[in-house]
Amino acid sequence: MATKEKVEAPGGFVLPTKKVMAEVKSPKNMVIFSKPKIGKTTLLSQLDNCLIIDLEEGSDYVDALKLKAKTVSDIVTIGNMIIEAGKPYKYIALDTITALESICVPYAEELYSKSLMGKKWFTEGKAQYGSILNMPNGAGYPWLRQAFEKVLNYVKTLAPHVIFVGHIKDTLLEKNGAEFNSLDLDLTGKLKRITTSNSDAIAYIYRKGKKNIMSFLTTDEIACGARPEHLRNQEITISEPDEDGKIITHWDKIYID
Repeated sequence: MATKEKVEAPGGFVLPTKKVMAEVKSPKNMVIFSKPKIGKTTLLSQLDNCLIIDLEEGSDYVDALKLKAKTVSDIVTIGNMIIEAGKPYKYIALDTITALESICVPYAEELYSKSLMGKKWFTEGKAQYGSILNMPNGAGYPWLRQAFEKVLNYVKTLAPHVIFVGHIKDTLLEKNGAEFNSLDLDLTGKLKRITTSNSDAIAYIYRKGKKNIMSFLTTDEIACGARPEHLRNQEITISEPDEDGKIITHWDKIYID
């Protein structure tokens, strides 16, 4: 029986008859996290045309394309400036999303106050609970998640590639009767899932001698991974000293197109 080479639907859809090649090789959205003082901000400062949006004043000692933000309003103002300038940056790094969680609490309260159930928040509720996160039965956390996700999605529109920088959380877990430490992204509950599920790559950075290694390996101890084939289950040297002791970075191994 003869088959048609392609089948078209009214909406203009065409069923493919052969594999469709990947359109993008490098991660659009990436999460990196590490222990303190590894040098994440320094690494980002050496990524060409990368704007660092500094949420916790971690860039003071680094020469970089950088702006500080302390509120969601600051982030939106910076974003509007980027849009008005024609989105000139190839990369934007939000440093850190761990700090963003706290920054989003007032925004969550604002969103809640605009809802039917929260219309008395600023006149009665806030005086009673102090913070939306202190509401009974965790009722405030869905509003924090909504605020957090809105900010992440907004930042993603500002550049072709976005890097979310995070701190590490050391958690004690048990498997087969044995306890072990698990290193994970330091975010509350579902915020971590929101961040990681919408990212193309998640990397843990650690130091090995004088080198910094970016690991995309998924293990019991560390929750990492990547969709791009060149990063999947790989460990990549992202920085190392040259013969003169100057630190050189290898972002070209991460962003290959």
